[in-house]
Amino acid sequence: MLDYRTETFLTVCKTLNFTTAAKQLNITQPAVSQHIHFLEKQYNTILFNYKNKELSLTPSGQILYKHLLTMKNNEQALMNEINNITSNIETLSIGVTMTIGEYAIVDKLANFIQNHPEINIHLHYGNTSNLLELLDHGQISMAIVEGNYPKENYSHIKYSTEDYIAVCATSHQFNKEPHTIHDLISEHLLVREKGSGTRNILEQSLIAHGLHLSNFTHYTQVENMHTIMNLLKKDCGISFLYKIAVEKELKSKELKEITLDDFKLQHDFDIIWEKESIYADKYLSISINVNLKMYSFDHLRMYNIDHINTCCSRW
Repeated sequence: MLDYRTETFLTVCKTLNFTTAAKQLNITQPAVSQHIHFLEKQYNTILFNYKNKELSLTPSGQILYKHLLTMKNNEQALMNEINNITSNIETLSIGVTMTIGEYAIVDKLANFIQNHPEINIHLHYGNTSNLLELLDHGQISMAIVEGNYPKENYSHIKYSTEDYIAVCATSHQFNKEPHTIHDLISEHLLVREKGSGTRNILEQSLIAHGLHLSNFTHYTQVENMHTIMNLLKKDCGISFLYKIAVEKELKSKELKEITLDDFKLQHDFDIIWEKESIYADKYLSISINVNLKMYSFDHLRMYNIDHINTCCSRW
């Protein structure tokens, strides 16, 4: 069981301010300093740097933060498991991005719910950045994300591979028929908010073409997929979205794909969880179980097929 000094350290890591941490913990600032000093003495290292009136973690502090946070999350998950023994009902918290939650998970989630009535599902929505924060702090067990993320920090397995396309209203008229992504910068861009995986993929793609969002003269930032879709239908601009999100509108010819010579992109949706979680095997078996049809036998052997079969038998 982690002690109060560990909680102090984790709070300082979050706030990067001793005074703010003291207020959140309802202790004095000297007490915060004492707790940090105790840990530095225990681990024989310096945990924080203070430069130009800003506090930051040292490399040693980053390592300790990562492992203590995982230990805290494991402790909470263990308590939840023990509390669930009497009811034989388990709760699984999963985070999904807006695109995945609306367009890529319903069929598989329905199948999982029908086959596992002993599991209560809590489904959390957020952009990729929000979900990583929830996962890091143990507020969700797993996440399915669409954007770029530091893969070295998480265990992960592919959920699906999706096309990422430029799209506009079928009735949209271009001043000049576009052939490259540079031809679109005079268009009004409909774009998701910062932290969104959909936006992150666009930003990285633009950089690869020597462009930035700022090169678009006109844009509207929207935090809701449905609003972007409705604005597209009303011919308020163009957007870059996963094809899975607009398949219905493409088939009904309300929207059309903008075919570009230099923009053909696919990106993976990944299921991720804490790398050092004591429940890593369980999360892997759930991921395989949810998405079994997309994996070949050779692919499953990478994850120790015998062990997976044993785990999956519980699900």
